[in-house]
Amino acid sequence: MDGEISPDEVKELIADDADVRIVDIRDERRFEHSHIPDSENIPFDQLMDRLEELEGEDRIVTVCPHGKASVQAAQLIGTYEGTADARVESMEGGLDKYGMKFGLVREDDGEDGEAERESPF
Repeated sequence: MDGEISPDEVKELIADDADVRIVDIRDERRFEHSHIPDSENIPFDQLMDRLEELEGEDRIVTVCPHGKASVQAAQLIGTYEGTADARVESMEGGLDKYGMKFGLVREDDGEDGEAERESPF
């Protein structure tokens, strides 16, 4: 693991269309309810079995509700041989901090195709 990254830095990576995989480790139901734009869901309990999906990536950011479990997920990803060259970070403060500042996207898009934004609460 290469440390923590702030929600501001994650937002900037998204805005810059950076080559980064944002991995939300919550369960599918919570992810579908709301998440960071362009993130993907790999629940923590499936992470060990799905590590190969992250193989060859240059940068990976893990996210969770409060920024604690994502540290463990980043450590696990960082020990996988297929991600040995990747920069692996955990988002500090988690979705609570990101959502309070920037809002989160809901999966149920409106008729105009725009995703609704909501607070994580």
